[in-house]
Amino acid sequence: MFSFIARRIGTILLTMLCLTLVVFFLVNLEPNLKKLAISQTEMHTSAEQLESWLVGHGYRQNFFMRYGQWLGILPKQPITDPATGKTTQRFSFCNDPTVPTFSGVLEGDFGCSTKFKTTVAAKLFPALGATGVLMFWVLALMVPVALLIGILAGMREGSRTDRTLSVASIASTATPEYVSGVIFTVIFASWLGWLNGSAASASQGITFYNFTLPVITLAIYGTGYIARMTRASMVEVMTQQYIRTARLKGLSFSSVVIKHALRNALIAPFTVIMLQFPWLLTGVVIVEVMFRYQGFGYTLVEAAGNNDIDLLLGCSLVSVFIVLITQLISDVGYAFLNPRIRVQ
Repeated sequence: MFSFIARRIGTILLTMLCLTLVVFFLVNLEPNLKKLAISQTEMHTSAEQLESWLVGHGYRQNFFMRYGQWLGILPKQPITDPATGKTTQRFSFCNDPTVPTFSGVLEGDFGCSTKFKTTVAAKLFPALGATGVLMFWVLALMVPVALLIGILAGMREGSRTDRTLSVASIASTATPEYVSGVIFTVIFASWLGWLNGSAASASQGITFYNFTLPVITLAIYGTGYIARMTRASMVEVMTQQYIRTARLKGLSFSSVVIKHALRNALIAPFTVIMLQFPWLLTGVVIVEVMFRYQGFGYTLVEAAGNNDIDLLLGCSLVSVFIVLITQLISDVGYAFLNPRIRVQ
């Protein structure tokens, strides 16, 4: 198990390195750099002035040198003022070094956000914390409800309860977040006035009034998927020989389900639940923008819209890390839950 985890961690690090290099290349394409320069100057700035801004802020340095500086394996170079010959900070609002310094991701420096005029860490990690709160409440609602629906549907395959819950699960899975979010907003915020259609105030304090709509919008979609997987696993377990043996011994149906079927039936849904974390990161992009909740998704959209290079790189790094680490946890957890699985 230890060698398996060590190999997977090595794969994670290599994958993160390759993907960040690809993202670094894409965000530094010439049209993107021009867009960044325009956003930081004026719309009608001449081509010479835009080029001067890019040169003056280090965007015309060698590509691999800049990537190495961002990683922290090469010293970050200050900018030399052509008029005075003195070294100056690349971005004054980030306290960039005025002398060559190793200051990159490996040293905990994720760069400067040109959109929000602060360090990437000061913007990214509070946004991740806000999204973490949203994801916690989504999972707290989604997982128990989905497991309950799946277990009830799979206990008696083909029954009226099974058919009803299966149709509801399929309907929820077939409805994307941007559709259910609009429907819920129209019904509960516009018509009935029970809930707030904006979650912007949730950053100052979470209440039932301002936080319910984004939570149920995300939870509804994932609930159906987990419920369907739980039902399929439950149906398979209920047909096993040891379940028939337990029934023949005179155990009640509820006792058979609780003591013998549940543990084995929940092995497969565990993997599915762990994989909801990467999905939630992509799902919150739509939901946070729709409900104006300033979390990770909102930050990612703002960074992409303004070609905030360092912030985009920070978001991509976090996304890749969460996807890969949840897959690792899922594989390890599955091996522990299922004794028939041997890690090789």
